[in-house]
Order: sequence, then structure tokens, then C-alpha cells
Amino acid sequence: MNNQGAPAGGNNNRDYLDKALDAVEKKIPGKAGQRFQGPGASDKNRAMNEKITDFLRKQFEKMTG
Repeated sequence: MNNQGAPAGGNNNRDYLDKALDAVEKKIPGKAGQRFQGPGASDKNRAMNEKITDFLRKQFEKMTG
């Protein structure tokens, strides 16, 4: 799923894997759960999370056929 057409800060086109990664990052103490800091960090983190979940999804599909 690609989230480029969604408004910034919106949850459109976010599936359970995207939401699960967000939840895990919130549980991680300190800065480890937030790769980017400062203005626009939320959008940068969301874009990075999208890349991570897309990669995981492709690997799963490759393994399961």
C-alpha cells in the first residue's frame, strides 16, 4: 500500500501492519522509537514506517507465494 496520496497526519490507507509498527515504536523508551526529531518528524517517521512495512509485506509474499 502506498500512502503518498493521503493527507499529512491522516490514517487513510494504513493497514494493521502499519498500525502495529506504530504501536511498537510507542512502547520503545527514549529516542529509539522515533528515528526523526523536529518539525515534520511525524511525516518522516510515517514514510520510513511505510517503507519498512512494504519491505516486510513483499518478503512475506515472496516466502508464501
